[in-house]
Amino acid sequence: MTDQPKQYQQLVAKCWADEAFKRRLMAEPAETLKQEGIEIPTNVCVEVHENTDTRLCIVIPQRPTELSDDALEVIAAGAYISFHTYCEPIEI
Repeated sequence: MTDQPKQYQQLVAKCWADEAFKRRLMAEPAETLKQEGIEIPTNVCVEVHENTDTRLCIVIPQRPTELSDDALEVIAAGAYISFHTYCEPIEI
């Protein structure tokens, strides 16, 4: 994905507005994303989960190779802990 934050925001908004789309995304994520113009490599498994009142899904992103150990310590100390209702990206 080239513009991941914007595409992610659009995807979430579409799921909130269209229950049938959300069900299709959850059932066939790679194909549904492809139909939305988001290419997923064939060797990548895509899983879609939904938070509910009784379930909180946490995704730990892959460790970026360009961050130093010092930068990771700052992040781990809480400098980048923030949840935004509209999935807006935050820069540190």
